[in-house]
Amino acid sequence: MTMDSAQFDVAVLGAGPGGYVAAIRAAQLGLKVALIEREHLGGVCLNWGCIPTKALLHNAEVVDLIKEGEEYGISYDNLRVDYAKAYKRSREVSNRLVRGIEFLMKKNDVRVFIGEGTLTGPHSILVEHRSEERQINAEYLIVATGAQPLILPFLSPDGTRVFTYRQLLEVQRAPKSMVVIGSGAIGMEFAYIFHAYGADVTILEALPRIMPLEDEEVSAEITRSFNRRGIKTIVGAKVVDAKLSPEGVEVFFEGEKGHQSVKAEWALVAVSVKPNTAGIGLDKLGVKLNAGGYIEVDDQMATNVPSIYAIGDVTGKLRLAHVAQAQGVVAAEAIAARMGKYHGHIPRLDYDAMPRCTYTIPQVASMGLSEAQAKERGYQIKVSKFPLRANGKSLALNNTEGFIKIVADAKYGEILGVHCIGPDVTELLPEFVLAKNAELTPEEIARTVHAHPTLSESLMEAAEGVVGQPIHI
Repeated sequence: MTMDSAQFDVAVLGAGPGGYVAAIRAAQLGLKVALIEREHLGGVCLNWGCIPTKALLHNAEVVDLIKEGEEYGISYDNLRVDYAKAYKRSREVSNRLVRGIEFLMKKNDVRVFIGEGTLTGPHSILVEHRSEERQINAEYLIVATGAQPLILPFLSPDGTRVFTYRQLLEVQRAPKSMVVIGSGAIGMEFAYIFHAYGADVTILEALPRIMPLEDEEVSAEITRSFNRRGIKTIVGAKVVDAKLSPEGVEVFFEGEKGHQSVKAEWALVAVSVKPNTAGIGLDKLGVKLNAGGYIEVDDQMATNVPSIYAIGDVTGKLRLAHVAQAQGVVAAEAIAARMGKYHGHIPRLDYDAMPRCTYTIPQVASMGLSEAQAKERGYQIKVSKFPLRANGKSLALNNTEGFIKIVADAKYGEILGVHCIGPDVTELLPEFVLAKNAELTPEEIARTVHAHPTLSESLMEAAEGVVGQPIHI
Protein backbone atom coordinates (compact mmCIF):
# COMPACT_ATOMS: atom_id res chain seq x y z
CA MET A 1 0.00 0.00 0.00
CA THR A 2 1.14 3.52 -0.81
CA MET A 3 0.65 6.07 1.98
CA ASP A 4 0.16 9.52 0.49
CA SER A 5 2.72 11.79 2.12
CA ALA A 6 0.40 14.78 2.05
CA GLN A 7 -2.08 15.36 4.84
CA PHE A 8 -5.28 16.85 3.46
CA ASP A 9 -7.80 19.03 5.23
CA VAL A 10 -10.68 17.48 3.27
CA ALA A 11 -11.02 14.32 1.20
CA VAL A 12 -14.14 14.07 -0.97
CA LEU A 13 -15.29 10.60 -2.05
CA GLY A 14 -17.15 10.96 -5.34
CA ALA A 15 -16.70 13.57 -8.07
CA GLY A 16 -20.27 14.06 -9.20
CA PRO A 17 -21.97 17.48 -9.09
CA GLY A 18 -21.95 17.56 -5.29
CA GLY A 19 -18.45 16.19 -4.84
CA TYR A 20 -16.56 18.35 -7.31
CA VAL A 21 -18.42 21.50 -6.17
CA ALA A 22 -17.58 20.73 -2.53
CA ALA A 23 -13.94 20.24 -3.52
CA ILE A 24 -13.78 23.56 -5.37
CA ARG A 25 -15.51 25.52 -2.59
CA ALA A 26 -13.25 23.98 0.07
CA ALA A 27 -10.17 24.87 -2.00
CA GLN A 28 -11.44 28.43 -2.49
CA LEU A 29 -11.61 28.73 1.29
CA GLY A 30 -7.97 27.78 1.62
CA LEU A 31 -8.28 24.09 2.46
CA LYS A 32 -6.05 21.38 1.06
CA VAL A 33 -8.38 19.06 -0.85
CA ALA A 34 -8.28 15.53 -2.27
CA LEU A 35 -11.01 14.34 -4.66
CA ILE A 36 -11.50 10.61 -5.21
CA GLU A 37 -13.49 9.23 -8.15
CA ARG A 38 -13.75 5.67 -9.45
CA GLU A 39 -14.67 6.56 -13.05
CA HIS A 40 -14.98 10.04 -14.52
CA LEU A 41 -15.03 13.55 -13.09
CA GLY A 42 -18.56 14.92 -13.17
CA GLY A 43 -20.07 11.62 -12.08
CA VAL A 44 -23.32 10.30 -13.51
CA CYS A 45 -24.77 13.76 -14.16
CA LEU A 46 -22.16 15.03 -16.59
CA ASN A 47 -21.24 11.69 -18.12
CA TRP A 48 -24.37 9.54 -18.12
CA GLY A 49 -27.26 11.64 -16.90
CA CYS A 50 -28.32 15.29 -16.85
CA ILE A 51 -26.07 16.68 -19.57
CA PRO A 52 -26.15 14.03 -22.33
CA THR A 53 -29.91 13.58 -21.92
CA LYS A 54 -30.46 17.32 -22.39
CA ALA A 55 -28.49 17.19 -25.63
CA LEU A 56 -30.63 14.26 -26.80
CA LEU A 57 -33.81 16.06 -25.74
CA HIS A 58 -32.88 19.12 -27.79
CA ASN A 59 -32.22 16.91 -30.81
CA ALA A 60 -35.63 15.30 -30.30
CA GLU A 61 -37.27 18.71 -30.02
CA VAL A 62 -35.66 19.77 -33.31
CA VAL A 63 -36.93 16.57 -34.95
CA ASP A 64 -40.45 17.27 -33.71
CA LEU A 65 -40.22 20.88 -34.90
CA ILE A 66 -39.16 19.78 -38.37
CA LYS A 67 -42.13 17.41 -38.51
CA GLU A 68 -44.33 20.49 -37.99
CA GLY A 69 -42.54 22.29 -40.82
CA GLU A 70 -45.64 22.96 -42.92
CA GLU A 71 -46.98 25.27 -40.20
CA TYR A 72 -43.89 27.44 -40.73
CA GLY A 73 -43.92 27.31 -44.52
CA ILE A 74 -41.22 24.65 -44.72
CA SER A 75 -41.75 21.61 -46.95
CA TYR A 76 -39.55 18.60 -47.59
CA ASP A 77 -39.55 15.13 -49.10
CA ASN A 78 -38.32 11.90 -47.53
CA LEU A 79 -37.38 13.25 -44.09
CA ARG A 80 -34.62 11.17 -42.54
CA VAL A 81 -33.47 11.41 -38.92
CA ASP A 82 -30.28 9.80 -37.63
CA TYR A 83 -30.23 8.93 -33.94
CA ALA A 84 -26.55 8.00 -34.16
CA LYS A 85 -25.75 11.65 -34.92
CA ALA A 86 -27.77 12.73 -31.88
CA TYR A 87 -25.83 10.23 -29.76
CA LYS A 88 -22.52 11.55 -31.08
CA ARG A 89 -23.45 15.14 -30.26
CA SER A 90 -24.53 14.16 -26.74
CA ARG A 91 -21.14 12.57 -26.10
CA GLU A 92 -19.31 15.60 -27.46
CA VAL A 93 -21.25 17.91 -25.15
CA SER A 94 -20.60 15.65 -22.17
CA ASN A 95 -16.89 15.25 -22.90
CA ARG A 96 -16.42 18.98 -23.26
CA LEU A 97 -17.92 19.62 -19.82
CA VAL A 98 -15.82 16.85 -18.25
CA ARG A 99 -12.68 18.47 -19.65
CA GLY A 100 -13.90 21.68 -18.06
CA ILE A 101 -14.12 19.98 -14.66
CA GLU A 102 -10.58 18.66 -15.09
CA PHE A 103 -9.41 22.22 -15.75
CA LEU A 104 -11.23 23.50 -12.65
CA MET A 105 -9.51 20.90 -10.49
CA LYS A 106 -6.10 22.08 -11.69
CA LYS A 107 -7.08 25.74 -11.39
CA ASN A 108 -8.14 25.27 -7.76
CA ASP A 109 -5.24 22.97 -6.87
CA VAL A 110 -7.51 20.06 -6.01
CA ARG A 111 -5.59 16.79 -6.12
CA VAL A 112 -7.53 14.08 -7.96
CA PHE A 113 -7.19 10.36 -7.26
CA ILE A 114 -8.84 7.86 -9.61
CA GLY A 115 -9.93 4.61 -8.01
CA GLU A 116 -12.45 2.83 -5.81
CA GLY A 117 -12.61 4.48 -2.40
CA THR A 118 -13.42 2.87 0.96
CA LEU A 119 -13.52 4.64 4.30
CA THR A 120 -11.05 2.86 6.61
CA GLY A 121 -11.26 5.28 9.52
CA PRO A 122 -12.81 8.61 10.50
CA HIS A 123 -9.90 10.37 8.81
CA SER A 124 -8.80 7.97 6.06
CA ILE A 125 -9.89 6.55 2.70
CA LEU A 126 -8.30 3.59 0.94
CA VAL A 127 -8.17 4.08 -2.85
CA GLU A 128 -7.75 1.00 -5.05
CA HIS A 129 -6.90 1.35 -8.73
CA ARG A 130 -5.51 -1.34 -11.04
CA SER A 131 -4.22 -3.51 -8.19
CA GLU A 132 -2.54 -0.54 -6.53
CA GLU A 133 -3.61 0.77 -3.14
CA ARG A 134 -3.16 4.23 -1.67
CA GLN A 135 -4.34 5.60 1.64
CA ILE A 136 -5.54 9.20 1.73
CA ASN A 137 -5.57 10.90 5.12
CA ALA A 138 -7.67 13.99 5.87
CA GLU A 139 -9.04 15.79 8.89
CA TYR A 140 -12.53 15.71 7.37
CA LEU A 141 -14.21 13.38 4.87
CA ILE A 142 -17.17 14.17 2.60
CA VAL A 143 -19.12 11.21 1.20
CA ALA A 144 -20.64 12.02 -2.20
CA THR A 145 -21.03 8.59 -3.76
CA GLY A 146 -24.45 9.15 -5.34
CA ALA A 147 -27.05 6.53 -6.20
CA GLN A 148 -27.72 3.78 -8.72
CA PRO A 149 -30.86 2.52 -10.48
CA LEU A 150 -33.16 0.24 -8.50
CA ILE A 151 -33.51 -3.05 -10.37
CA LEU A 152 -36.64 -5.22 -10.50
CA PRO A 153 -35.70 -8.79 -9.58
CA PHE A 154 -37.45 -10.29 -12.62
CA LEU A 155 -36.22 -7.69 -15.11
CA SER A 156 -32.44 -7.54 -14.96
CA PRO A 157 -30.91 -4.97 -17.38
CA ASP A 158 -28.75 -6.55 -20.07
CA GLY A 159 -28.13 -3.51 -22.30
CA THR A 160 -29.74 -5.33 -25.22
CA ARG A 161 -33.45 -5.59 -24.45
CA VAL A 162 -33.71 -4.30 -20.87
CA PHE A 163 -31.99 -1.03 -19.98
CA THR A 164 -31.15 1.35 -17.18
CA TYR A 165 -30.90 5.05 -18.07
CA ARG A 166 -27.11 4.74 -18.20
CA GLN A 167 -27.24 1.87 -20.67
CA LEU A 168 -29.70 3.79 -22.86
CA LEU A 169 -27.18 6.63 -23.11
CA GLU A 170 -24.74 4.24 -24.77
CA VAL A 171 -27.03 3.05 -27.58
CA GLN A 172 -26.67 4.55 -31.05
CA ARG A 173 -30.07 3.74 -32.53
CA ALA A 174 -33.70 4.15 -31.59
CA PRO A 175 -35.86 1.06 -31.04
CA LYS A 176 -39.02 0.32 -32.97
CA SER A 177 -40.92 0.09 -29.69
CA MET A 178 -40.21 0.62 -26.00
CA VAL A 179 -41.99 0.14 -22.69
CA VAL A 180 -40.97 2.56 -19.95
CA ILE A 181 -41.51 1.41 -16.36
CA GLY A 182 -41.86 4.48 -14.17
CA SER A 183 -43.02 8.01 -15.01
CA GLY A 184 -40.53 10.10 -13.11
CA ALA A 185 -38.24 12.55 -14.89
CA ILE A 186 -35.97 9.84 -16.31
CA GLY A 187 -38.77 7.71 -17.72
CA MET A 188 -40.65 10.67 -19.18
CA GLU A 189 -37.58 12.19 -20.83
CA PHE A 190 -36.52 8.97 -22.54
CA ALA A 191 -40.10 8.30 -23.61
CA TYR A 192 -40.15 11.68 -25.35
CA ILE A 193 -36.72 11.22 -26.94
CA PHE A 194 -37.33 7.83 -28.52
CA HIS A 195 -40.88 8.64 -29.57
CA ALA A 196 -39.51 11.62 -31.52
CA TYR A 197 -37.25 9.18 -33.36
CA GLY A 198 -40.14 6.92 -34.31
CA ALA A 199 -40.47 4.46 -31.45
CA ASP A 200 -43.89 3.23 -30.33
CA VAL A 201 -43.71 4.06 -26.60
CA THR A 202 -45.83 2.87 -23.67
CA ILE A 203 -45.33 4.22 -20.14
CA LEU A 204 -46.36 2.08 -17.15
CA GLU A 205 -46.87 3.84 -13.80
CA ALA A 206 -47.81 1.94 -10.64
CA LEU A 207 -49.39 4.96 -8.94
CA PRO A 208 -52.74 6.48 -9.97
CA ARG A 209 -51.30 9.23 -12.18
CA ILE A 210 -48.37 10.04 -14.44
CA MET A 211 -45.58 12.01 -12.74
CA PRO A 212 -47.17 11.32 -9.35
CA LEU A 213 -44.86 13.64 -7.40
CA GLU A 214 -46.09 16.68 -9.32
CA ASP A 215 -49.23 18.73 -8.73
CA GLU A 216 -52.32 16.86 -9.94
CA GLU A 217 -53.12 19.44 -12.62
CA VAL A 218 -49.60 19.19 -14.00
CA SER A 219 -49.91 15.40 -14.11
CA ALA A 220 -53.16 15.69 -16.03
CA GLU A 221 -51.69 18.19 -18.50
CA ILE A 222 -48.54 16.19 -19.26
CA THR A 223 -50.65 13.05 -19.69
CA ARG A 224 -52.89 14.79 -22.23
CA SER A 225 -49.84 16.17 -24.06
CA PHE A 226 -48.11 12.80 -24.29
CA ASN A 227 -51.29 11.04 -25.37
CA ARG A 228 -51.84 13.63 -28.10
CA ARG A 229 -48.35 12.91 -29.38
CA GLY A 230 -49.09 9.20 -29.48
CA ILE A 231 -47.20 8.17 -26.35
CA LYS A 232 -49.39 5.69 -24.49
CA THR A 233 -49.69 6.00 -20.71
CA ILE A 234 -51.12 3.38 -18.34
CA VAL A 235 -51.49 4.23 -14.66
CA GLY A 236 -52.23 1.92 -11.74
CA ALA A 237 -50.02 -0.62 -13.50
CA LYS A 238 -48.08 -2.74 -11.04
CA VAL A 239 -45.39 -4.62 -12.97
CA VAL A 240 -45.18 -8.20 -11.68
CA ASP A 241 -43.15 -10.18 -14.22
CA ALA A 242 -41.42 -10.11 -17.58
CA LYS A 243 -40.45 -12.54 -20.32
CA LEU A 244 -37.47 -12.02 -22.60
CA SER A 245 -37.11 -13.31 -26.13
CA PRO A 246 -34.74 -12.65 -29.04
CA GLU A 247 -37.32 -10.18 -30.40
CA GLY A 248 -37.65 -8.15 -27.21
CA VAL A 249 -39.48 -8.18 -23.92
CA GLU A 250 -43.01 -8.75 -22.68
CA VAL A 251 -43.85 -6.94 -19.44
CA PHE A 252 -46.74 -8.26 -17.33
CA PHE A 253 -48.65 -6.00 -14.99
CA GLU A 254 -51.74 -5.85 -12.82
CA GLY A 255 -54.05 -2.95 -13.67
CA GLU A 256 -57.64 -1.81 -13.76
CA LYS A 257 -58.41 -4.46 -16.35
CA GLY A 258 -56.72 -7.24 -14.43
CA HIS A 259 -53.65 -9.13 -15.58
CA GLN A 260 -52.25 -7.51 -18.74
CA SER A 261 -49.04 -7.32 -20.71
CA VAL A 262 -47.28 -5.10 -23.23
CA LYS A 263 -44.65 -6.20 -25.71
CA ALA A 264 -41.79 -4.04 -26.96
CA GLU A 265 -38.35 -4.30 -28.50
CA TRP A 266 -36.81 -2.55 -25.47
CA ALA A 267 -37.75 -1.93 -21.84
CA LEU A 268 -36.44 0.90 -19.67
CA VAL A 269 -36.52 0.30 -15.91
CA ALA A 270 -36.82 3.74 -14.30
CA VAL A 271 -38.70 3.02 -11.07
CA SER A 272 -36.32 4.58 -8.55
CA VAL A 273 -32.74 4.60 -7.29
CA LYS A 274 -30.90 3.33 -4.23
CA PRO A 275 -27.97 5.06 -2.48
CA ASN A 276 -24.39 3.96 -3.01
CA THR A 277 -23.72 3.43 0.67
CA ALA A 278 -23.00 -0.31 0.80
CA GLY A 279 -19.43 -1.54 0.83
CA ILE A 280 -17.70 1.80 1.39
CA GLY A 281 -16.96 1.38 5.09
CA LEU A 282 -19.79 3.38 6.63
CA ASP A 283 -21.02 0.50 8.77
CA LYS A 284 -17.61 -0.11 10.35
CA LEU A 285 -17.37 3.54 11.33
CA GLY A 286 -20.87 3.68 12.78
CA VAL A 287 -22.21 6.25 10.33
CA LYS A 288 -25.97 6.36 10.86
CA LEU A 289 -28.26 5.43 7.97
CA ASN A 290 -32.04 5.74 7.83
CA ALA A 291 -34.46 2.95 6.93
CA GLY A 292 -33.94 3.54 3.21
CA GLY A 293 -30.17 3.20 3.50
CA TYR A 294 -29.53 6.94 3.09
CA ILE A 295 -26.98 8.74 5.27
CA GLU A 296 -28.54 10.91 7.96
CA VAL A 297 -27.14 14.46 8.05
CA ASP A 298 -27.86 17.67 9.92
CA ASP A 299 -28.40 21.13 8.41
CA GLN A 300 -24.66 21.49 7.77
CA MET A 301 -24.39 18.04 6.12
CA ALA A 302 -22.58 16.53 9.11
CA THR A 303 -23.20 12.89 10.03
CA ASN A 304 -23.19 11.49 13.55
CA VAL A 305 -19.43 10.89 13.17
CA PRO A 306 -17.86 14.33 13.76
CA SER A 307 -15.26 14.16 10.98
CA ILE A 308 -17.58 12.74 8.29
CA TYR A 309 -20.03 14.72 6.16
CA ALA A 310 -22.34 13.54 3.36
CA ILE A 311 -23.94 15.30 0.40
CA GLY A 312 -26.01 14.54 -2.67
CA ASP A 313 -28.10 11.49 -3.47
CA VAL A 314 -26.66 9.47 -0.56
CA THR A 315 -28.54 11.80 1.83
CA GLY A 316 -31.91 11.14 0.15
CA LYS A 317 -33.04 14.74 0.68
CA LEU A 318 -33.80 15.54 -2.96
CA ARG A 319 -32.02 13.45 -5.55
CA LEU A 320 -31.15 16.32 -7.89
CA ALA A 321 -27.79 17.56 -9.15
CA HIS A 322 -28.34 21.17 -8.14
CA VAL A 323 -29.36 20.09 -4.64
CA ALA A 324 -26.12 18.09 -4.37
CA GLN A 325 -24.16 21.17 -5.46
CA ALA A 326 -25.88 23.36 -2.87
CA GLN A 327 -25.17 20.75 -0.20
CA GLY A 328 -21.55 20.59 -1.33
CA VAL A 329 -21.11 24.32 -0.75
CA VAL A 330 -22.73 24.08 2.71
CA ALA A 331 -20.52 21.13 3.72
CA ALA A 332 -17.33 22.85 2.53
CA GLU A 333 -18.19 26.07 4.35
CA ALA A 334 -19.14 24.22 7.53
CA ILE A 335 -15.84 22.34 7.55
CA ALA A 336 -13.86 25.49 6.81
CA ALA A 337 -15.69 27.25 9.66
CA ARG A 338 -14.74 24.45 12.05
CA MET A 339 -11.12 24.88 10.96
CA GLY A 340 -11.28 28.64 11.52
CA LYS A 341 -10.97 29.52 7.83
CA TYR A 342 -14.51 30.72 7.13
CA HIS A 343 -16.50 33.25 9.10
CA GLY A 344 -19.41 33.90 6.76
CA HIS A 345 -23.04 32.83 6.89
CA ILE A 346 -23.76 29.15 6.30
CA PRO A 347 -27.29 28.85 4.89
CA ARG A 348 -29.82 26.32 6.05
CA LEU A 349 -31.10 24.74 2.85
CA ASP A 350 -34.84 24.98 2.33
CA TYR A 351 -35.78 21.87 0.36
CA ASP A 352 -39.27 23.26 -0.22
CA ALA A 353 -37.59 26.04 -2.22
CA MET A 354 -35.56 23.69 -4.42
CA PRO A 355 -36.53 23.64 -8.10
CA ARG A 356 -37.58 20.33 -9.65
CA CYS A 357 -37.39 20.06 -13.43
CA THR A 358 -38.31 17.60 -16.18
CA TYR A 359 -37.13 18.51 -19.67
CA THR A 360 -39.74 16.86 -21.83
CA ILE A 361 -41.80 18.85 -24.32
CA PRO A 362 -43.71 20.45 -22.67
CA GLN A 363 -41.25 21.05 -19.85
CA VAL A 364 -42.30 20.65 -16.22
CA ALA A 365 -40.86 22.77 -13.40
CA SER A 366 -42.04 22.96 -9.81
CA MET A 367 -41.12 24.12 -6.34
CA GLY A 368 -42.61 23.61 -2.93
CA LEU A 369 -46.02 22.22 -2.06
CA SER A 370 -48.69 21.05 -4.44
CA GLU A 371 -52.23 22.29 -3.91
CA ALA A 372 -53.18 19.02 -2.21
CA GLN A 373 -50.09 19.02 0.01
CA ALA A 374 -50.74 22.59 1.14
CA LYS A 375 -54.28 21.66 2.16
CA GLU A 376 -53.02 18.54 3.96
CA ARG A 377 -50.67 20.73 6.00
CA GLY A 378 -53.60 22.84 7.12
CA TYR A 379 -52.98 25.99 5.10
CA GLN A 380 -55.79 28.24 3.96
CA ILE A 381 -54.71 28.85 0.39
CA LYS A 382 -55.20 30.98 -2.67
CA VAL A 383 -54.55 29.38 -6.04
CA SER A 384 -53.94 31.15 -9.35
CA LYS A 385 -53.41 29.53 -12.73
CA PHE A 386 -52.47 31.42 -15.88
CA PRO A 387 -52.80 29.49 -19.17
CA LEU A 388 -49.96 29.92 -21.64
CA ARG A 389 -52.44 30.08 -24.52
CA ALA A 390 -53.08 33.64 -23.27
CA ASN A 391 -49.39 34.56 -23.49
CA GLY A 392 -48.28 36.39 -26.65
CA LYS A 393 -44.81 34.85 -26.76
CA SER A 394 -46.25 31.34 -26.43
CA LEU A 395 -48.55 32.04 -29.37
CA ALA A 396 -45.63 33.38 -31.42
CA LEU A 397 -43.66 30.22 -30.62
CA ASN A 398 -46.64 28.07 -31.66
CA ASN A 399 -46.33 26.37 -28.29
CA THR A 400 -49.27 27.14 -26.03
CA GLU A 401 -49.47 23.95 -23.99
CA GLY A 402 -49.45 24.42 -20.26
CA PHE A 403 -49.83 26.95 -17.48
CA ILE A 404 -48.23 28.67 -14.50
CA LYS A 405 -49.85 27.79 -11.17
CA ILE A 406 -49.16 29.48 -7.83
CA VAL A 407 -50.23 28.10 -4.45
CA ALA A 408 -50.05 30.82 -1.76
CA ASP A 409 -50.98 31.16 1.88
CA ALA A 410 -54.22 33.13 2.02
CA LYS A 411 -53.41 34.86 5.31
CA TYR A 412 -49.84 36.07 4.83
CA GLY A 413 -49.33 35.77 1.10
CA GLU A 414 -46.39 33.37 1.47
CA ILE A 415 -45.57 31.45 -1.70
CA LEU A 416 -46.09 27.78 -0.80
CA GLY A 417 -45.65 26.18 -4.20
CA VAL A 418 -45.27 26.94 -7.88
CA HIS A 419 -46.10 24.45 -10.65
CA CYS A 420 -45.28 25.15 -14.28
CA ILE A 421 -45.76 23.21 -17.48
CA GLY A 422 -44.99 24.60 -20.92
CA PRO A 423 -42.18 25.93 -23.13
CA ASP A 424 -38.92 26.69 -21.30
CA VAL A 425 -40.57 26.79 -17.88
CA THR A 426 -37.41 25.29 -16.35
CA GLU A 427 -35.76 28.63 -17.16
CA LEU A 428 -38.64 30.62 -15.63
CA LEU A 429 -38.91 28.90 -12.25
CA PRO A 430 -35.83 30.51 -10.59
CA GLU A 431 -37.70 33.81 -10.28
CA PHE A 432 -40.06 32.11 -7.84
CA VAL A 433 -37.19 30.32 -6.08
CA LEU A 434 -35.56 33.70 -5.47
CA ALA A 435 -38.89 35.17 -4.38
CA LYS A 436 -39.49 32.39 -1.85
CA ASN A 437 -35.98 32.63 -0.43
CA ALA A 438 -36.34 36.40 -0.16
CA GLU A 439 -39.80 35.99 1.43
CA LEU A 440 -41.48 37.98 -1.33
CA THR A 441 -45.20 37.66 -1.97
CA PRO A 442 -47.10 37.21 -5.25
CA GLU A 443 -48.14 40.88 -5.03
CA GLU A 444 -44.49 41.95 -5.25
CA ILE A 445 -43.97 39.75 -8.30
CA ALA A 446 -47.14 41.15 -9.85
CA ARG A 447 -45.82 44.69 -9.34
CA THR A 448 -42.48 43.84 -10.99
CA VAL A 449 -42.49 44.95 -14.63
CA HIS A 450 -41.73 42.05 -16.99
CA ALA A 451 -40.63 42.62 -20.57
CA HIS A 452 -43.21 42.17 -23.33
CA PRO A 453 -43.52 39.86 -25.14
CA THR A 454 -41.84 37.20 -23.03
CA LEU A 455 -42.79 33.90 -21.48
CA SER A 456 -41.87 35.42 -18.12
CA GLU A 457 -44.93 37.67 -18.33
CA SER A 458 -46.94 34.56 -17.48
CA LEU A 459 -45.30 34.56 -14.04
CA MET A 460 -46.48 38.11 -13.46
CA GLU A 461 -49.95 37.26 -14.73
CA ALA A 462 -50.21 34.23 -12.42
CA ALA A 463 -49.09 36.40 -9.50
CA GLU A 464 -51.72 39.00 -10.41
CA GLY A 465 -54.29 36.22 -10.24
CA VAL A 466 -53.35 35.45 -6.63
CA VAL A 467 -54.13 39.03 -5.59
CA GLY A 468 -57.35 39.00 -7.63
CA GLN A 469 -56.25 41.36 -10.40
CA PRO A 470 -55.42 39.33 -13.52
CA ILE A 471 -55.17 41.45 -16.65
CA HIS A 472 -55.20 39.08 -19.63
CA ILE A 473 -57.64 36.38 -18.54
